[in-house]
Amino acid sequence: MKLVTFRGGVHPPDGKHWAKEKPIQTVLPKGDLAFLLSQHIGAPAKAVVNVGDRVLKGQMIAEAGGFVSSPVFSSVSGTVKAFGQRYNAVGAKVQAIIVENDEQYDEVEYPPVKPLEEMSREEVIKVIADSGVVGMGGAGFPTHVKLSPKEPDKIEYIIANCAECEPYITADYRRMLEMPEEIIAGLKVVLSLFDHAEGLLAVENNKPDCIKILQDLVKDEERIRVVPLKTKYPQGSERQLIYATTGRMINSSMLPADAGCIVDNVETLIAINNAVNHGRPVTERLMTVTGRAIANPANLIVPIGMNQTELIEFCGGFKETPEKIISGGPMMGFALFTTDTPVTKTSSCLLCRIHDPIADMPASACINCGRCVEACPSLLVPSKLADYANQHRPRHFQEWNGLECVECGCCSYVCPAKRHLKQSIASYKKSVIAMNRAQAQKQAEEAKKLEESKKAAEAKKEGGDEK
Repeated sequence: MKLVTFRGGVHPPDGKHWAKEKPIQTVLPKGDLAFLLSQHIGAPAKAVVNVGDRVLKGQMIAEAGGFVSSPVFSSVSGTVKAFGQRYNAVGAKVQAIIVENDEQYDEVEYPPVKPLEEMSREEVIKVIADSGVVGMGGAGFPTHVKLSPKEPDKIEYIIANCAECEPYITADYRRMLEMPEEIIAGLKVVLSLFDHAEGLLAVENNKPDCIKILQDLVKDEERIRVVPLKTKYPQGSERQLIYATTGRMINSSMLPADAGCIVDNVETLIAINNAVNHGRPVTERLMTVTGRAIANPANLIVPIGMNQTELIEFCGGFKETPEKIISGGPMMGFALFTTDTPVTKTSSCLLCRIHDPIADMPASACINCGRCVEACPSLLVPSKLADYANQHRPRHFQEWNGLECVECGCCSYVCPAKRHLKQSIASYKKSVIAMNRAQAQKQAEEAKKLEESKKAAEAKKEGGDEK
């Protein structure tokens, strides 16, 4: 079996044994639900309900706030209790709609589904947009925008990201084992939008059972094939996945479509299938609740808006007090200071660790060993970039391609000095992007004023000539 991969990367302990063999279960919330209006990249959704309104499961409660935005749907039936702010996974307060769950789960009557072969490209994309589908692997980019490239005829590959390279998370693995037909159905929906594209199911070779299942299902499909990947982190990162499967490279100024590719996560393809083939909006997602501190690790289909504290209770609580709880995986996830946060469309995992090894490893001086350079999948020099970040030197940071960092954390993982390289680079990268945007806006405003003054001067001159 030929395996494809990328340069760099690391092999952290995968920790998947905690939840790998746990079949998918459905969990129902008991308390109030909080639906964040910003759980995607782009403009926040706009509430279309009022306090006191009764809502049904599957009912839109917030509409998209623009083209790059996504609507939000209630995952339960109940009453709109309030509008307020709730913490998200990164610790920011976000406006939310609070719904009091009546535990009846009365559902809206969904409109009849039109067969895919009878739908136009525009109709399919509209259904995906109206159903609230976003990138559910973590980025949260509205999927209808991704599926609307400027030149659709130049899209050659639709890559199903089945890698799940982040340690501990097993949600995609269980989807591939238990619901592979739904993943392929979602991939076929996307392929129907691009006549010249081939579908690639990209799976790491530490999941041989999934590879065999998918290969058996697509053996007679002319436009779909399985691509086994070498098990290595961050194999599922968009840029690395595109390079591994197609040999094409993109950078921070490009979109995957610029390389003729579109990448969708397993959970996103499930949501696309539900929307187009079954007429159901995004009201739930699959999450892994795992870690040494959890009594009963599990893979759970969870309603959007459910409080994450309830997930811990459903899994039997803590068998030992966790030292760190992470939303997502240990490499790219966010440490939570409270589990009183709602599940969103991009929630993939709740990782509860008894011990936080990072806290026991104070950083020391760089020893110039070069391990971070060897591990970096973006071919950067992380030690140098971290220095520029800590010294607030934006010009040098950009000259050394700091904006190309994919924030995977490989550099921090391998650093023998335990320097927080990724954290320094990622934080400063956001600052530099903000500075560049502010500078570009200022230049645009100055150019506009200059143009207006030129026009005023010309108008004044023409008026004088007429006299």
